[in-house]
Amino acid sequence: MPEPVLVSIAAAVAGRTVAGLYQLLKAKFADDPDASAVLDAAEGAAEDSVEVRELAATLEKTQAADPVFGEQLRQEWERATVDQHAEADGVTNQVSGQVSGNVVQARDIQGGIKF
Repeated sequence: MPEPVLVSIAAAVAGRTVAGLYQLLKAKFADDPDASAVLDAAEGAAEDSVEVRELAATLEKTQAADPVFGEQLRQEWERATVDQHAEADGVTNQVSGQVSGNVVQARDIQGGIKF
């Protein structure tokens, strides 16, 4: 079973929530029709789908064969997940994976929120 971070990366790529990751994989898989087919099959798939698990397994094999790519993949993931930095007294909100519905990112809320 692939590492949880690879499953998270695969889910983000499937949902195209992180464009840089998708582009990195598209370029890496350009000369590999099997890996490209796995990437295409995962597009729009749910995080817990067979397609996303297959993409995560493909990522695991690819990074094992090419450690430099593995490092690039993790750096891009880290960059994408730490896009927001809080000030010393601030709050950092992170939303990852497939999100359905409403999301509110806020700091100090007085009262309720209704959608």
